[in-house]
Amino acid sequence: MSYRKALLIVIVTGLLCTAGSFFAQYVMELNPCPLCILQRVAVISVTLMAMLVLLLPTHKKGGRFAAAGLVSIPALWGFGVAVYQMWLQSLPAMKRPSCGAPWTFRLKDWPLFDMWEPVVRGFGDCGVQEYVMGVPLPIWSVMFFGSVLVWVWFALRLSK
Repeated sequence: MSYRKALLIVIVTGLLCTAGSFFAQYVMELNPCPLCILQRVAVISVTLMAMLVLLLPTHKKGGRFAAAGLVSIPALWGFGVAVYQMWLQSLPAMKRPSCGAPWTFRLKDWPLFDMWEPVVRGFGDCGVQEYVMGVPLPIWSVMFFGSVLVWVWFALRLSK
């Protein structure tokens, strides 16, 4: 399998996860918290980075290595945020720290806010577990980011 096909799989999976996050928010009416928003941005970043690295010469070993490294950066960030949220949700309610202000409040004066506001809209509590198909949302994120990390480096190892 070519490394380009591996990147296309990451792109398709990222697009499906992004669509799923918007479906959960706007159709299932789950209210994302600030950490959920960061995970959504990380999924979008992984997808965009995978699209961008398709421009690299992935037929060369150095290009494939650079592609794997660049896709791994937002995946590691998202993985860390999801693990932090899992830890936060494991704490007793009295010991949970606050998530802070919602992103719509924090970023309301930024340029072009009206255009990207639907991506950062949400007022949920980071300590409340929201489930999709019986699985908490941060676990879905850990599975996505973990599989992306394993996939891009495994495909690098297998590619010639």
